[in-house]
Amino acid sequence: MATNENLPPNVIKQLAKELKNLDESPPEGIKVGVNDDDFSTIYADVEGPAGTPYENGVFRMKLLLSHDFPHSPPKGYFLTKIFHPNIAINGEICVNTLKKDWNPGLGLRHVLIVVRCLLIEPFPESALNEQAGKMLLENYEEYAKHARLYTGIHAKPKPKFKSGAISESTTALNVDQTNASSNVNADQKNSAVAPGTTLPLPLTTAPCVAATKGGNSQEQQTAVAPSTEIGIGGSATAVPAAAAPKKEAGLAKAQADKKKMDARKKSLKRL
Repeated sequence: MATNENLPPNVIKQLAKELKNLDESPPEGIKVGVNDDDFSTIYADVEGPAGTPYENGVFRMKLLLSHDFPHSPPKGYFLTKIFHPNIAINGEICVNTLKKDWNPGLGLRHVLIVVRCLLIEPFPESALNEQAGKMLLENYEEYAKHARLYTGIHAKPKPKFKSGAISESTTALNVDQTNASSNVNADQKNSAVAPGTTLPLPLTTAPCVAATKGGNSQEQQTAVAPSTEIGIGGSATAVPAAAAPKKEAGLAKAQADKKKMDARKKSLKRL
């Protein structure tokens, strides 16, 4: 289940809609997947465009969304090794869309399409891989040879993302948000209980009551006493067992008063 603690609720809601749309209507040559443990990490498999040294290859990449997305751009990385001027050896992607040309209105679809276009038209002038950039400018055939070699070795078809995974994740995410809202409302209601009100005791008091069956009256009174506090309000009258000791005390007092009256009557007769 997705936790998504790094993203605000409104961004998560918009992100869920966009991911579902990408799953149902993916861009050409791109398949998106979701990390179930962290919704801020988006995976995608990018097919090498036809007519390029990356043709027939499948390149897995990821986008990392920061806590202030979409005000700041995501960071893009290729997880599959690739020989490309604008992709560093560690997989970092250098493209203006993810840097100076970024604006919050650009969605994930636009970013993924731009990255795939980068495989069609590299920009050696802003190279992160200097060797690839220099080779592309000086000897395209040599550059293409290296790129095809990398593609043949590393960019083999990947295990497909689970069908419907995005829809399941976005559905679970909506459920999580609903449950979270319900829990917050419940906590607010509980925190609004009037001061001095007795709160419910743990359920562990119940076995204590059961254990006193067959014991003497003093033990029963000790065990039953906590049960008078169960339920908000702390009313002892709500539990019949707690009323028994009071009734017995009343009978004893009545009997004692009767004996006193009888003794007084006997004294008067003697007079």
